[in-house]
Amino acid sequence: MLAVVVALVMVTSSASAEWKEKVLYSFQGLPNDGSYPAGGVVFDHAGNLYGATTDGGANNCPGIAQCGTVFQLQAPAQKGGAWTENLLYVFKGVNSNDGNTPVGGVIFDQAGNLYGTTAYGGTGKCVLFGGRVGCGTVYEMTPPKQKGAAWTEIVLHSFQSGKDGYFPWGDLTFDSKGNLYGATQYGGGYGSCNAPYYQYCGTVFKLSPPKTKGGKWKEHVLYAFKSGKDGANPNGGLVFDGEGALYGTTVYGGSTNCKTDGGVGCGTAFELAPDKRGASWTENQLHNFADYQKDGAGPNGGLAFDAKGGLYGTTSGGGGTENGVIFELAKSGGQWVETVLRTFLDGRDSMAGLIFDSLGNLYGTTSGGGFDGVGTVFKLKEPAVDREEKWGLSLLHTFTGPPDGDLPASRLVFDNAGDLYGSTQNGGTGQGCRQGCGVLFELKP
Repeated sequence: MLAVVVALVMVTSSASAEWKEKVLYSFQGLPNDGSYPAGGVVFDHAGNLYGATTDGGANNCPGIAQCGTVFQLQAPAQKGGAWTENLLYVFKGVNSNDGNTPVGGVIFDQAGNLYGTTAYGGTGKCVLFGGRVGCGTVYEMTPPKQKGAAWTEIVLHSFQSGKDGYFPWGDLTFDSKGNLYGATQYGGGYGSCNAPYYQYCGTVFKLSPPKTKGGKWKEHVLYAFKSGKDGANPNGGLVFDGEGALYGTTVYGGSTNCKTDGGVGCGTAFELAPDKRGASWTENQLHNFADYQKDGAGPNGGLAFDAKGGLYGTTSGGGGTENGVIFELAKSGGQWVETVLRTFLDGRDSMAGLIFDSLGNLYGTTSGGGFDGVGTVFKLKEPAVDREEKWGLSLLHTFTGPPDGDLPASRLVFDNAGDLYGSTQNGGTGQGCRQGCGVLFELKP
């Protein structure tokens, strides 16, 4: 069942609605810096930002892979000063069984360690274009005991494909017991998605910490997608409800009648519910994006819960303008019902998840569109009276390309003052990349 509330978006916002943007850092690329920031950024308790880049860091990365980096952006000592980048780690690539090519951000545990994924590398024997590239890894970064010393990286799991995952995508998620959860775009042993380059249709996995210090983390595949009526190619950035169930989206699958340029099916939203012991998980399909024009296609940014248990997300395509939609999933009569809140008219190709502020307003990005066609940051204001009112959309910033950012494709984050922070994959002043090597930016109201 599909309820359509609004099919138009304001083309532009008034100048007074725009927030003030500042580029905090422009990545420079090879030979000494990272390029193309992957995923969003996270804060530590001191106000520093952390993240990963897909490329850069080393000139000698073997084969077709892009090594990539993990970085810290140190907050200025005085207000208004310059932020300083520190490279915490440069990935070594498949020849060393290390990971390479991060395509997601990093998250902190309570002890201050960082965790993330790399799309390639590790001990897996996955092959692409005739060369072994590895099947991807989950890694941990441990801070030094002495200030100024090097961080330590350790590979917690190397994916193997087959029934295991391949090509982990997006951010990881912790549960209350310290287990890590994530998704791989391929692997799992079922279906044929993007063959012959990649095998199978993706997994959701759990990685449990060792019971004794120094032991090995244990991986368990919770679910392997099958494509067809089932989903295909799941996204990371999974979210938990209060009862321990996981929620997420798949980019493809769900309906063989809905086709996009990238694959069969326009995507799904799903729930994975554990049994009482947590030994087995059952997939429930919450919504099948089956109507390209009305429903949207390609939900590839994960989901976000509101205070009432509703789920919100975006699609990168589909809708009346084919630029994608912003949608809500809410329970009604025991079933989940989708409502399209907005169809993108100016912005397009929303690639990242949404976030809420304390008032219930939504914030997100589009990787294209805007005045210069290279992306926007938007705000969707919750109706003041009832759900039948229109959600009001305003553009907080439209990117202009180098030296500004270009192609925002990651989730935003608030600081304690209510300012927004994020990254763009291109743009900035870096000369080592054709369209700039990406930026980290700040938006103030």
